Amino acid sequence: MDLRQLTALVTVAEVGSVTRAAHLLHVVQPAVTRQIRLLEEELGVALFERTSHGMVPTEAGSRLVDRARRALNEIERARAEVGSRSGDITGIVTVGVLESSMDLVVGPLLEAVGQEFPGIGLRILTAYSGHLQRWLDEGDVDMSLLYNLADTASLAVTPLLEERLWVLAPPGAGLHAERPVPLKVALTQRLILPVPGHGLRVLIDQALAESGRTADVSVETNAIHLQKQLVGAGAGWTILPAAGVAADVEAGRFSGAPLVEPAVTRSVVLGLQRLQRRPAAVEAVAATLVRVIAGQVRRGRWPAVRHR
Repeated sequence: MDLRQLTALVTVAEVGSVTRAAHLLHVVQPAVTRQIRLLEEELGVALFERTSHGMVPTEAGSRLVDRARRALNEIERARAEVGSRSGDITGIVTVGVLESSMDLVVGPLLEAVGQEFPGIGLRILTAYSGHLQRWLDEGDVDMSLLYNLADTASLAVTPLLEERLWVLAPPGAGLHAERPVPLKVALTQRLILPVPGHGLRVLIDQALAESGRTADVSVETNAIHLQKQLVGAGAGWTILPAAGVAADVEAGRFSGAPLVEPAVTRSVVLGLQRLQRRPAAVEAVAATLVRVIAGQVRRGRWPAVRHR
């Protein structure tokens, strides 16, 4: 098993085609086929199924792809660190970002890291908190923003802020940040909500249970950007974290206000794996991320109940 075989394996799994993988790797198609076949012969299992939809990893193939991807990432990081000039902080750092905070975090983080640590390469992955925590536990990301998490045996957690849930409506609804909206008022409208089981939906359902009320739900979805699109299309109002609505409300695309009676908040934290030796690049990016978020809160771009 060598790096060429692992690279071929991961590339075919990602693009679903030997032909496209060969094009990306700048080799001929038979070379990629041969690398996969050698792996299968060495391991004694089939790694892919050839289907009408392309090359699909088998169960064994999926397990190997996950391990191979991590190995290749570590090798790439080692090359970046070893190849740096003495004293420079270099490397590749993978950061998990909550979908709701993406617009407030990614741009400023890229700018700050680029200015202060030009030798660091960033990889940004976005998802919901549950997915990000799993990726952090499994080592697929070096750090991640997460919701409502305390320290665990494997993760070190830094609390960053408490944010409210906001009601988001079309501009004509006239909602305003200085006039919070009681839940009973929001419930007079048809609502667009996350699917049941989603972390945000759990908070909303808890508020409904506490108030003894029910919601008239027009649409359920698992994507924040789709919730906003549906509000814009007139399908109803929605409830989202402050970070996910601040820029849209400021730009006048929607009107919005904090949800009250009951007020619903959740904590935003930064999680990192507990390691005996954490790479300097990871420490540098973590400190920069904390500083970027503090700056967004200070400028009023991230409405927060409390900044830690």
